[in-house]
Amino acid sequence: MATADDLKFQEFDDAANLLAANPDATTISIDEPVEIPKNQHSRLQEPGREEDDELLGTDDSDKTELLAGQKKSAPFWTFEYYQTFFDVDTYQVLDRIKGSVFPVPGKNFVRLYIRSNPDLYGPFWICATLVFTIAVSGNLSNFFIHLGKPTYHYVPEFRKVSIAATTIYAYAWLVPLALWGFLMWRNSKVMNIVSYSFLEIVCVYGYSLFIYIPTAMLWIIPQKVVRWVLVVFSLCLSGSVLVMTFWPAVRDDNRRIAVATVAAILLLHALLAVGCLAYFFDAPELDIPAPIIPAHNGTTVVTKSH
Repeated sequence: MATADDLKFQEFDDAANLLAANPDATTISIDEPVEIPKNQHSRLQEPGREEDDELLGTDDSDKTELLAGQKKSAPFWTFEYYQTFFDVDTYQVLDRIKGSVFPVPGKNFVRLYIRSNPDLYGPFWICATLVFTIAVSGNLSNFFIHLGKPTYHYVPEFRKVSIAATTIYAYAWLVPLALWGFLMWRNSKVMNIVSYSFLEIVCVYGYSLFIYIPTAMLWIIPQKVVRWVLVVFSLCLSGSVLVMTFWPAVRDDNRRIAVATVAAILLLHALLAVGCLAYFFDAPELDIPAPIIPAHNGTTVVTKSH
């Protein structure tokens, strides 16, 4: 009959002898998975690779993008397909608005806020709010400028709402569409270029327009210097969000093409702000035709109006 010593595993005896000889030795249990510390994993990466992943939105963000793509597997003609684009809560929207108003230098807006769950809820309502803010503020600005003039009769210009809506929504959709197509085309030419999805680009442009909502309210102030200072300030904030988002995606391309792409993005963004200010707030005054009042003695009196 086998004794108790015969039933012992030889490996346990060897491990006990090793621990007795070297108490600081590390043992690994076969029941627990082997995990590599995060700091050790980062040391195995190439120098500067972690910074590139942070700017370009690769590594873990690619996994979240794939998971997001799996959730949006419904056919595009169904309501469930479009419902996923509005599946955000208030805290996410507020967090993305804060990120667009207070951009963090060296951080990618898509990587930090958008890639895990891009949405159309925030961009849609930001554009809608901006449309009515510009139209109403433009009418109020025109009213305050001419307030007190006896020949001025206030007439609300409702056509400004449709003009503002056409301009802002065309910018928020057509410019991202052109930029997405350009990045896809350059991605076929240069392997290192990172292509954002069309939904991500629309999301970035939509949230970048939020700063113009309080700016349009302050444009009521009838001082051109104050208005242009506000334009420059808003352009610096919203433009920096666009630059920090799209520059890492094109910086590995030809230097001239990369600089021209970023310059075109900033130019179109500036044209939108300056165009809205010039048309809705700084429009030239139209001369009101002077009414002709017939006098009792047969002569006519022309009253001059400004």
